[in-house]
Amino acid sequence: MNPATPQLHTTEHTFTQLLSATRRGTRLARLLTAEKLRAWDVDMDTAECAEQIVAELAANAAFHGNVRGRGFRISLTLDDASATLRIEVSDARGDRLPEATRSPADESGRGLLIVESLADGWGVEGYAPGGKTVWAELAKARLGSSAATGSSARAHGRHGPHESWRV
Repeated sequence: MNPATPQLHTTEHTFTQLLSATRRGTRLARLLTAEKLRAWDVDMDTAECAEQIVAELAANAAFHGNVRGRGFRISLTLDDASATLRIEVSDARGDRLPEATRSPADESGRGLLIVESLADGWGVEGYAPGGKTVWAELAKARLGSSAATGSSARAHGRHGPHESWRV
């Protein structure tokens, strides 16, 4: 390494947990997300969006991606350098790919509309031997509490938490 070349210090926080594909597991996924983001000092608006996304994706994994005797996995990755929070929820049903509904008459898919509205991007990736991972990313995830970065977006008259970090 050349001592004259500056090195960028980047930090990546990661968290992964396997949970039961039950209502209790989905609730625990949201609570664990809240706790991890608080420990990582992610601002309140970003954390609220992430908690809602986790709740929707975990519920989908537990109820639509459930295989008897198999759970689902939640993974959070916060990259300080790019200020991106990546949320991944994996289940064992790769044959059932999620789609956001486009019609109010559709009986499922509404939760993914919430994910789509809160996230800067989302998608699905398969994994062997037959499961899938649904991911969502929140760009411009701010570090520091809302008290340190200003009050929440709603206090400034914005309509939702997503707008506080969208460029």
